[in-house]
Amino acid sequence: MQGGQRAVRARVSGMVQGVSYRVWTRDEAARLGVKGWVRNERDGSVTVLVAGADAAVAAMIERLWQGPRGALVSKVEVEEAAGDAPTDFRILA
Repeated sequence: MQGGQRAVRARVSGMVQGVSYRVWTRDEAARLGVKGWVRNERDGSVTVLVAGADAAVAAMIERLWQGPRGALVSKVEVEEAAGDAPTDFRILA
């Protein structure tokens, strides 16, 4: 990504499915102006790709630890992601 921009992939574990975590994540991404996607995984975790300005991506990572009311996040594993930046933020099936 270009200078001042970054992309990360985060795996969020805990009670994060069945509590509108994906919708909440999309809404938080819109507030912060980041792009990417969010999807449920078969093991009960949620994976999130976040791309944008360094500060906005860092803020999104912090917010992933909170989640919506009803969520109980036990772990957020983050790794740098490569590739083209998404053009919006989507919920994937």
